[in-house]
Amino acid sequence: MLRSGLRRSADPYHDLHVIDSRAPRTNQAVVGIVSLLGVVTGWWWLLALLALQLAVGLVLGRRYCLPCLLYFELIQPRFGEGPLEDARPPRAANLVGCTVLTAASLSYAVGWTTVGAALGLLVAALALLAASTGFCTGCEAYKLGCVLRGRPFVSCPLPPQIAP
Repeated sequence: MLRSGLRRSADPYHDLHVIDSRAPRTNQAVVGIVSLLGVVTGWWWLLALLALQLAVGLVLGRRYCLPCLLYFELIQPRFGEGPLEDARPPRAANLVGCTVLTAASLSYAVGWTTVGAALGLLVAALALLAASTGFCTGCEAYKLGCVLRGRPFVSCPLPPQIAP
C-alpha cells in the first residue's frame, strides 16, 4: 500500500517480472546526471560508482539499488504507481550501462581519458534521452536481439492496474 492510500498492483521487491515504468526513468535520470557530472568534472570514479551500483542492483535486486529505493520509497508513494511494464528490457539496459560504465572507468584508470570520457558521455546521453523521452536504446536493443534470435519479444503478463 502506498502512503497516499493507493494500492500497488505489483510489489516492487517481489514481483520482479514487472516494474513501474517510472522507476527505470528515475534510474536513467540518476545515471545520466551522475555520468555527465563525472565526465565534466573529471571525477571518473563517479562512473565506477555508477557501474558498481548498477551491478549491485542487477545481482542483489531492487532493494539494493539506490535509484530504485529513491523511486519506490519516496516518489511512488507520493505520486502513485505508473503503468507497469515487463522488467526484462530495463534490466538488459542496466547490464549494458554497467558494462559501458565499467569500460569507461577502466579506460580512465589506465590513462585513456578520451576513451573514458567518450564512453561516459555515451552513457550520459542515452540515459538522459531515455529519462526525458521514454525511449530507451538498451530496451529497444534487447527487443531487437529477441527478434534476431528468432524469438520476438512478447511482454510477460502484466497484473491488472488498480484504478485510483
